[in-house]
Amino acid sequence: MTDINKPDPDNYRYKKGSTQLWQYAGIGGQLLVSLGIGVFLGLKADEWLNFTIPLFVWILPLLILIAMIAKLIKATSRKK
Repeated sequence: MTDINKPDPDNYRYKKGSTQLWQYAGIGGQLLVSLGIGVFLGLKADEWLNFTIPLFVWILPLLILIAMIAKLIKATSRKK
């Protein structure tokens, strides 16, 4: 007897949805790690250059965010 609420692993939609979930989770993880590294490097660059304003703390994560959004748009756009 099969459970109606349980998804069928042989179903194509189930496999495709699961693959897309892991793909987007991976992109989200990359975004968080990249922003963390950008903030850390920005802090170190500001300390090294003795800036009074945290310039690189703002600029590096912003550039990383723009690059990741472009990567996300490229990954999710329809293939021709």
